[in-house]
Amino acid sequence: MTDVSGTARGAATSLPVITAEVRTDGTGEITVDGVLDRFERSDLAEAGAEVTSRVAELAARLGRPLRMEVRDPDGLWELLVHPDGRVDQAPPAGTSPAVPGSSAVPGSSAAPPVPPAPAAPAPSGSLPTLEDLTATRRSERREPARRGWRHGLALATFGAIRPGPGRAERRERAAVRSVRRSLDGPRTIVVVNPKGGAHKTTAVMLLAATFGLQRGGYTLAWDNNETHGTLGWRATPAEHDRTAVDLLRSMPVMAASGMVRVGDLDAYVRTQPMEQFDVLASDENAASVASVDAESYRSLHRLLSQFYRVLVIDTGNNMRASNWRAAVDSADQLVIVSTVREDTAQSAAWALDALRAAGHEDAVRRAVTILSAPAPTVDKDLQRRLRAHFGALTRAVVDVPYEPGLVGGGRIAYSKLRPETRAAWLQATATVAEGL
Repeated sequence: MTDVSGTARGAATSLPVITAEVRTDGTGEITVDGVLDRFERSDLAEAGAEVTSRVAELAARLGRPLRMEVRDPDGLWELLVHPDGRVDQAPPAGTSPAVPGSSAVPGSSAAPPVPPAPAAPAPSGSLPTLEDLTATRRSERREPARRGWRHGLALATFGAIRPGPGRAERRERAAVRSVRRSLDGPRTIVVVNPKGGAHKTTAVMLLAATFGLQRGGYTLAWDNNETHGTLGWRATPAEHDRTAVDLLRSMPVMAASGMVRVGDLDAYVRTQPMEQFDVLASDENAASVASVDAESYRSLHRLLSQFYRVLVIDTGNNMRASNWRAAVDSADQLVIVSTVREDTAQSAAWALDALRAAGHEDAVRRAVTILSAPAPTVDKDLQRRLRAHFGALTRAVVDVPYEPGLVGGGRIAYSKLRPETRAAWLQATATVAEGL
């Protein structure tokens, strides 16, 4: 390993040129006056701390702060590293860092700065108000980075420099704001594709989980299959096995009591405690001949909309079923889901054609399409074709990656999904939320 602190030994008149690069996997490199040294640490934050500590050693040897350029996954940073290890953002190019103890920038003829005059008292008619106070509160968009090497730099410098978030973190924060946006009433999201295996139920669960986690509950995932669906099987079990059919049968008794409370629904929904949303399953009795029709759906929807801010509806495969049509009629946002496969994509395209022919052209135009990768590698040509087709019909097309944890068809454990999967579904949910 090269001794960076000795690279510019004896340099009294010129400062070393220092550049560095750090990567997400913890690898990095630092170049001092053309001498390259590579290193490897456990993550991006440690790689950033390694760079700053090496340059601080060199600054201490030379007795003055040093400039360096650091490239990370989000771009280029110009920093000023002091002999005592403090790190600041570098001054504009062409200026020299101040030597400790000096009263002005070396080589500058500028006079010492004059302290500003105290502000004049505000006129009595323009005294600050509570609104003025809250307007000066630090915006979340301007908060320092909370992860990656930028966050590591803040830790390494004990807060002396707190870089803003990188591109990926800014995008995540924007998505969170979209999901948390205020709603002026309950909103219904209806997920459709008349073919089985199109990832409808997966989409319903992950949309509801993301809304629940970001909004703090009051989200329902509802299996509106006229007979039997699988949403209940993909959820965390409850202490009961009651379903939408049982809730329908109990509604007259609830109505007779004169008041229905949110706690009354606990006997029918299945709480997902980790993700903070509820699941209403479809009929799971193999011997049952009950079915949900349009009027049943509308009755349930009226009741559930009193207690949930966001309802995410899983639909069956029969577009001619009256409860399927009733769900679409109630939708504030349609979500079209498909895997990147010819069969599920053709089914989704056929559904859009049918919806437009039935008078739902505006709902289709405002819809969001989610394309899910069915395998670790996808047909790129087919993916481009699908993005072009659905992009011309719907408001947005969002891609979500293949996730090994979802392949088995069992219970969906959100916390066990890969970070890139959760990040993709956050972006998908934000896109959906923007239409509410």
